[in-house]
Amino acid sequence: MGSRLRVGEVLRSAQNRDPSIPVIDGYRNIHHVTASRTLAQIQLSKGINPVAKVRAPGGRRRPAILIRSSPWKAGTAATPWHDVFDLDNGHVRYFGDHRVDHTVPVGSTQGNAVLLEAFAEHQAPTPEQRALAAPLLLFAAVTRNKTPKGYVEFCGVAVIERVEQIEQQTEGRPFPNYRYDLVVLDLSTEDDQVDWAWIEARGNPSLSASDALELAPRAWLQWVKHGDLALPDVRRQTARSEGGPASRSQWAMDSYKTPGLFPAPRQPGSAGTASFSPGEQQEELTASTLVDKLRNLQVHRLNGRPSRHKPLSLLWGISRVAAGKPRLAPWREFRDEVGGLLAEFGLPGSSVTPEYPFWRLKTSQLWHVRGLPSDSSAEPSPVTLERFNPEAGLNEQAAHLLDDSLMRSQAVAVLRETYLADVDHHKLMNRLGLAGYESASGVPDDAEEQETEPGPASRRTVTLSRIVRDPELTAAVKRLHGDRCQVCALQLSTRFGTYSEAAHIRGLGRPHNGPDKLSNLLVLCPNHHVQFDALAIYVDTDDTVRMTADGTPIGQLRRQPTHQINEAHLRYHRALCGRDDE
Repeated sequence: MGSRLRVGEVLRSAQNRDPSIPVIDGYRNIHHVTASRTLAQIQLSKGINPVAKVRAPGGRRRPAILIRSSPWKAGTAATPWHDVFDLDNGHVRYFGDHRVDHTVPVGSTQGNAVLLEAFAEHQAPTPEQRALAAPLLLFAAVTRNKTPKGYVEFCGVAVIERVEQIEQQTEGRPFPNYRYDLVVLDLSTEDDQVDWAWIEARGNPSLSASDALELAPRAWLQWVKHGDLALPDVRRQTARSEGGPASRSQWAMDSYKTPGLFPAPRQPGSAGTASFSPGEQQEELTASTLVDKLRNLQVHRLNGRPSRHKPLSLLWGISRVAAGKPRLAPWREFRDEVGGLLAEFGLPGSSVTPEYPFWRLKTSQLWHVRGLPSDSSAEPSPVTLERFNPEAGLNEQAAHLLDDSLMRSQAVAVLRETYLADVDHHKLMNRLGLAGYESASGVPDDAEEQETEPGPASRRTVTLSRIVRDPELTAAVKRLHGDRCQVCALQLSTRFGTYSEAAHIRGLGRPHNGPDKLSNLLVLCPNHHVQFDALAIYVDTDDTVRMTADGTPIGQLRRQPTHQINEAHLRYHRALCGRDDE
């Protein structure tokens, strides 16, 4: 009892589960390490391995959930996904256990059901409820002694930050699944170890949740007290900002000293969140302050025009978030990718100097650079960058906010409008992998080129994947409005009747992926349909239809009581226009 799991340690998980054997084939036996008088023997045979719940004072709780990822199975028919373990930045992207051959609902497979339940616990609003939440213990299967089976590396303790239902494919067959983004906790105070006695205490039916927390890591305690607000400070980072662990905010350190587990009840009228400065002791970043910082970048000017170095670099950083890549990239990768953008889309006559935004974007308070010598405070030379190959990219707070599609749409729009108005937006967005952000409709699935056919003109045969729209829905919404534009009330007469167009507010194409529903449709004349799709007009919060360029009102959105419009879709369109001020 009371053994410890050390981050980075490889343990033997053999078929022989005898807990009395301390070492097997030169590695500690995980069943010996986790042997308990109160818990059933752990299982690591599946990807998601929950420990059975116990009924204890304060409510039922699950002692832990053991997560195992097997990298050599990734991309196979049995496991057609690729888990991402970015432990240096305290982030794991893990996929659920729904597969193409499952006929049950996507959230009802054993693993997904357990993790969805855990996510609800991790999102609980009070410390008392979070104290019952199950910690996730992370393991990665590794190869030892020339065999890929039977060995696991302990990767730490995590909480679930967000969940998204996605569509995956295996051998061309689509199926739904869940994707989980996990925050790996900083265990440096415990010398990167977890006391298994904590998990035993959580499984002891005679102990309260508060009693069990006495053995918990400090990062877990801090998260229980403050919830998601604490995540920037408790996230594992192997290369901390200047000053190391001591540079965390005083709020975070003081929270360790606060007597008692649970804070006093909030007083009426008090602020809803604590004030703290994560990571590099910056101000807390919100959606509105992020947009303000994007609009007010410190950029040099060439012949009176703003430089594009910083805006293009930030768009590159946003594209990494959208693609699910690590937010930080090494200098040489940044140099090649951003250097290419500067050569193609930079101001005419401007130098291609990616080293300039790599370092100076720090002034935006949205950017982080790490990997240079600790005494490096001056701007590094290209030679220094080549020598140390440091990493740079969006900082943790900015990346977290921009992981939200609404926030990302607005950020892209603000950068394009403020600094890149005369760039070929379609070409730029395609180059960045952000195709579709330049229009409300988005883009359909890519065409797959199959072969070139001879003939008078060059021809290609392509296979297209088209979005299927419901024609009955389109006809229904037009009937509701009598073929009259909801902006200008124009009803176009044709030889055999009248004409109008149904416009999706949140486009069906990538990256918007809006629904084909009545609540996502407007009836517009052809002119206003083109302007709406091209983001030239938007619907304000008071239903005033305005020109995006200068806010000039051009009409009022005409409503029909039997046609309920989803306000979230209108807000998404405003964000694409860079005009979401909610």
